[in-house]
Amino acid sequence: MVNRRRITAALVGLLVLVLGGWLVKSQLSDSPSAAPSSSPSAPASSGAGAPAKGGVSNAKLPGTDSGLPVKPLSALPSQAADTWKLIEKGGPYPYPRNDDVVFENREKVLPRKQSGYYHEYTVKTPGSPDRGPRRLVTGQAKELYYTEDHYSSFVVVDPAR
Repeated sequence: MVNRRRITAALVGLLVLVLGGWLVKSQLSDSPSAAPSSSPSAPASSGAGAPAKGGVSNAKLPGTDSGLPVKPLSALPSQAADTWKLIEKGGPYPYPRNDDVVFENREKVLPRKQSGYYHEYTVKTPGSPDRGPRRLVTGQAKELYYTEDHYSSFVVVDPAR
């Protein structure tokens, strides 16, 4: 009888530990500070408030509070600059059914916002038989993000550089 109580108590304790760990992990992953600070495919670059190329601060660049690395538009593939020009003009877009549509942020790599906050645009991939994996994503507060791996990782884009 004593062994059965010990086993039951140990199982209940283990269950409490597992559930507690799960709750802590889910709370940490919901916080904006839990966003990855860099991606394996993106080199480390200046973050929020850090001096950028030429000694200019990125503190006022929308999106730097996300903790994602920052890249100048000029460092991205030339097709990204082409897409950015189309976004600034309001189109027309090469994939009208898929461009300027709501980006749902299902992967939760970008900061969590209400539905409709983000919009996505195709960045053409030369040689790809379809739209390819590259996208620009804009936010309502003038943020600009780029992904080259179909939403697995993002960088904040500085369109002025």
